[in-house]
Order: sequence, then structure tokens, then C-alpha cells
Amino acid sequence: MAYATTIENTVFRFGDLKTLLAKATPERSGDQLAGIAAEGPVERLAAQMALADLPLKTFLEEELIPSENDEVSDLIARQHDAAAFAPVSSMTVGDFREWLLDPKIGQPQLEALTFGLTPEMVAAVSKIMRLQDLTAVAAKRHVVTRFRNTIGLPGRLSTRNQPNHPTDDSTGITISALDGLLMGSGDAVIGVNPATDTLADYIRIVSLLDDLRQRLEVPTQTCCLGHVTVAIKAIERQAPVDLVFQSIAGSQKANAGFGVDLAVLREACDAGLSLDRGTLGRNLMYFETGQGSALSADAHFGVDQQTMETRAYAVAREFSPLLVNTVVGFIGPEYLFNGRQIIRAGLEDHFCGKLLGLPMGVDVCYTNHADADQEDMDLLLMSLCAAGVNFVITVPGSDDIMLNYQSLSHHDAVFARETLGKPPAPEFEAWLERVGLTDRQGRLISEPDLLSGPLARLPLLASIEAA
Repeated sequence: MAYATTIENTVFRFGDLKTLLAKATPERSGDQLAGIAAEGPVERLAAQMALADLPLKTFLEEELIPSENDEVSDLIARQHDAAAFAPVSSMTVGDFREWLLDPKIGQPQLEALTFGLTPEMVAAVSKIMRLQDLTAVAAKRHVVTRFRNTIGLPGRLSTRNQPNHPTDDSTGITISALDGLLMGSGDAVIGVNPATDTLADYIRIVSLLDDLRQRLEVPTQTCCLGHVTVAIKAIERQAPVDLVFQSIAGSQKANAGFGVDLAVLREACDAGLSLDRGTLGRNLMYFETGQGSALSADAHFGVDQQTMETRAYAVAREFSPLLVNTVVGFIGPEYLFNGRQIIRAGLEDHFCGKLLGLPMGVDVCYTNHADADQEDMDLLLMSLCAAGVNFVITVPGSDDIMLNYQSLSHHDAVFARETLGKPPAPEFEAWLERVGLTDRQGRLISEPDLLSGPLARLPLLASIEAA
């Protein structure tokens, strides 16, 4: 089906729905690389006008990737709840934007609508929204998850403590994890990206992190971000696996490039649940996504990268995850060229994930060859805090020495807590005060007594303090 609109007597035609969506997407280098972007701002505006007039139900009638050839498309169709969709079923995309921004629409209405929306509907409305629109609507939608603590409560910001090490050295990982904990980072998860993906290293890392957690009595969860099939083997050996991690994408072919499909993810989720390690809840899957992953795998089928990203959220929500985050600037400038594109993408991803019912976090990051810097990341962090993001990722000094990219620092988490008024998960907040790392106002104590309470139970920490 073709779509068209007219601007000053010039007719702009778009051959099918995926072409319309691609042309309506705010400028980004990935779509230009794929050859599907608008030729310029006028064609983009025309596409956005045509998209705004499009009935939402069109997305139920025209698949971007045929479901007979793609299990993600099939999943999207099976997830759709017609009764939940009913309140907005007569709306156009433009009408839907106005409805979302209506002050009378809040958490109850947005939560009820969750499975009435398809990823394509959500991606479409995001393309005609300003940054403040994306922020305002996302701030109204809260998604709360639990494992050993409670993540996503209104007004709070959790953090992933990311103690990566270029050789997976146990001492290096421990010191880096402690560095984050002493700065109050790690209530979402203490999660290591392993430099290798062997079963032995996976088990060593999860055992190391679990020992640290137990010795310090930290109310959090840990994760080795190895491949999901390695996690399954580790669980079979009764390794202390809290969260099961996997990178995912928006098409069957792209997921195959990651070495997974829906059946493998279900097996992994069931395996994790069998250990019954959660104390407050059973949300234990951890997914990472990122705009451009499907394009980089030649698995986008002509669909724009932001819509492909949003399709990955259908995969994520099938497994009731504890955490989902978009590694927004990690894939590189080929897909998000500069700070402006990264900021836009981060707010889009967070908005789309929240509307689809996901506990969204964002790795506020960029690669060293992108046209971006930490001031861009400051702007994105502050915008995401206003939007109610569930968590962000922090590393020592903003510099991940294993993955070689720039993220947020532990100091940025302190800024968010103390200046923006975003405390961590309540259980973790209480722990920080109990062990003497923060005062009753939640402010970091500059010279904590490391040899009192649970902190004294870690020989490495005691030896560092003594030195």
C-alpha cells in the first residue's frame, strides 16, 4: 500500500509502510548507510505528516517483515491484545501522540495499554515527537521489577556497576567492583562483560561476584554477561547465577547472528528460575539492545534502525526481565554519528521500551571515534533522569578499559543522587547508610570507615584500608 502527502503543491509518495517509517525518522547515519533515509528535511517532514495521519490499526494490517519468515514478527502478532488496544484503536498516529501527552493520561491508562501496542506503533509515534514529548510521556510510565531489591520505583535511579577487566583478572574485577560500591553504584546489578566466553571463566566470575555480594551483604544481584548458552551450562553445574544475560535484536535473522532464538531464550529463563535465587521477585533476565545491530548483521530487511530496535523489545518483554538497556552509542558513528543523534536515540529507546512495558535502562555512552563527548552524555543523563529511566551504567572514570568506549562514571551516579534527587533502590539505599557510605540525607560520606560492619569482612578491602 502506498502513502502520500502534499507540501506546497509537491506530492511526496512513499511506496510502502516501511519506506514511510524510514523517511519519517529523524536524521541518523545508520539509515543513511542503509540507503533508506529521507533525502532531506523537506521529504522527512512530508513523511512525518503522512505518518501522523496514518491510522494506528494499519500496523495490524501490514507487516514490515512477514511473520511466516520471521519469529519476531510472529511473536509481535501473538502478543497483541485487541481488548487492550480498544481505547486507541480509532486513532491516527498523530491522535495517539496527543492522547499520550494529555495530562489526564497517566500510569493506569499506560499500563493497561501495554500489550495493545505493537513495537511498530510505538516507533511510529516516537518519530513525530520532540525530545520533551518523549521525556514527558516516559516519565508517566513506571515499570517496577524485583529480584533481591526493587528497581524502577518513581523518583529513583538505579545503576549497573560495571567492573570490566581486559584479562578478566579476579583481583582487578574485585577492586573495580569495590570502587563502584564505595561510590554507591551497583543496585541494578554488578555485571561483568567477560573478555573470554569459556565456561570456566564464566563460573569463576559469577562465583567471585557472588562471594563479594555475600561478604558485604549487598542487597543486589550479580551477572556475568557471557553468552546465554554458557549461562545454561553454568546453571546445570549449580553455579551461583543470578541474572541471565543476552544481547537481542528485532528480527529472527539478527538474533541468529547473536546465536539465539526464542526457544533458547526460554530455555535459559527456565534454567535461571530453577535456581530460585531471588528473594523479593523472580525477574531474572537481563537483555541489551542497540540501534544498528540488525543493520550491522544485514538483517534489517529495509526497515529503519529505530523501528528494528523497538521490535527487539517484543522479544524482551516475552520473558519478564529484571533489566533491559540500550547501549545507545556503543555500536559506533556509522549508526549514530554524533552527540545529537545519540541523545535523540537514547530518549527514543527509553520512551518506546517504557510504553511496551519494559524496565528500561540506558548505557549513556559513545565510542572514541564518534563526534560526541562527555558533555553530550551529561545532557542525556539529565534528560533520562527527568524521563524516569530505571537505571544507567557506570564505570571508573567513564572509561571502560576492556570494551574501549566511554560511558558514565560512578561520580555521575553521585551527581544524579545528590543534585537531581534520584536515590537508588530502597534496599540498597538503606545498605549504603547502614555500612556508613552515605549519611541520612543519602549524601556520600567523603571518608567512610571501611573497617566497620560488613565492609570489614572482605580481606582485600581491609588490606587496602590498612595500606
